Amino acid sequence: MEKDRFKKLFPNLAKEIEGEGSKIRIDQNDASSRNDRIWSGYDPDIVDFLRRCDDDDQAEEVISYMEDREEITPERAAELRRQFREHGLGSFGPKKEDGYYHKNR
Repeated sequence: MEKDRFKKLFPNLAKEIEGEGSKIRIDQNDASSRNDRIWSGYDPDIVDFLRRCDDDDQAEEVISYMEDREEITPERAAELRRQFREHGLGSFGPKKEDGYYHKNR
């Protein structure tokens, strides 16, 4: 498209491009960098992982895995299993969907 035709069709945009008029700064990283700072240094615990489970089998697998790796004690594993059996997966809180930590807080 020729410059003159562009100016006729989009006068305000042409002024902004040529440096006339007001400037608007758009920084796409502002929201994501702010969100990154919120979660900086955060270390998810067993409950965070349980809140990502889709079903009972996954929850049991997560508890067993963390217990086998000694990231939770056998007593903590028993406590989590008891809560899970008696009150269900939802007792650990609402499900954390994909992108949970990237959403703005």
